[in-house]
Amino acid sequence: MHDFEPRPSVIRLRARLARRLGGCAAAGLLALLALALLLASAVAACAWSAWEAIGAGRPLATLMWVGAGLGCAAIALAALHALLRPAPQTQGILLPRPAAEEFFHLLDELAERAGVPPVRHVRITDEVNAAVVQRPRFGLFGPLRTELLVGLPLVHSLSALQFAAVLAHEFGHIAAQRRGWGGWGGYARAWWARVLDTLLGDAAEGDSLLGRHAARFFHDMLRLARVEELEADARAAMLVGPVLLGETLIELSRKAHFLEHDYWPRVQALRSADDGSRVRPFREMGHGVAAGYAQAVIARSRELADARGRGDAFHPSLQRRLCALRVTVDPQPQAGASAAEHFFRALLPSLAWIFDRAWWEVSRIERHPMLVPEEGEAAGV
Repeated sequence: MHDFEPRPSVIRLRARLARRLGGCAAAGLLALLALALLLASAVAACAWSAWEAIGAGRPLATLMWVGAGLGCAAIALAALHALLRPAPQTQGILLPRPAAEEFFHLLDELAERAGVPPVRHVRITDEVNAAVVQRPRFGLFGPLRTELLVGLPLVHSLSALQFAAVLAHEFGHIAAQRRGWGGWGGYARAWWARVLDTLLGDAAEGDSLLGRHAARFFHDMLRLARVEELEADARAAMLVGPVLLGETLIELSRKAHFLEHDYWPRVQALRSADDGSRVRPFREMGHGVAAGYAQAVIARSRELADARGRGDAFHPSLQRRLCALRVTVDPQPQAGASAAEHFFRALLPSLAWIFDRAWWEVSRIERHPMLVPEEGEAAGV
């Protein structure tokens, strides 16, 4: 363990936000469930009253009770639909342990050092990202199951040590925020966010009482997400050291910028220029990052400097994260094999083939442009 102390203010703020938002989410879920049950009882009462009105020969009262019952049923069904909306399914290729023994040994070591249970389920995705996802084993209920998502572009972009620092950050999330009731609190907050999104849709920031509550809730959820990133960074710095983590954050920021603003635009341009092109972006990604990335050029990019200053909705800016780590890092060019070559060398052809096939299927979707009149024709009204 490295001698690094997280800032107490960050820990207190994260705990306070998590408790408040978790309690708000639990209260909202219980209130909506109670409303659905109350409305179901009202539907039964309206049905009974309508039946009595039919027996008494009162057609106007019958219509009134039927209408009231249908209205209550519609609201109850909408509440149940929002409550039972499932979480998005995790995407990616499930990685069996025998296929990457050294990688899973690293996961076991980091889990032991972080004091958390081992992660048994890993999926490889096509994003420049890594994340930890917790879901109940049986849909909406059951013991929480932890999955680690690792992006293939990410492991092409980092060395083995830097990749270990990213994994330490993800285990920092588990250790600090997702153990015991903390995991259930995170699940309740995500559940309530889905409910609000379903109930309000695009009107989440409307003038209604629920709309104003949703706007505040989502704002505080984003604030909590950024604070959680700082706390996970602090936990990771205790495992791998703040200097290595700072170097990793800078390297990943620059490689992600390269992939987004250089590599993928070139791939798309080649695909658009030649329908018969045999470009395979994921197969060539390792060579593309190694050969196409020029650190000196990227470092001088004004666009990158602006992006580093802004951060995004879920992450603090890079400067803010480095400041919290209390390091000033002068990044060095990546030496040696990438994490992809180190941990997944035998799997790379298969993984690239799967992701390339999916990319080609998406790129082949025909997009029909709006029809315009031929030159000299009059457009109909």
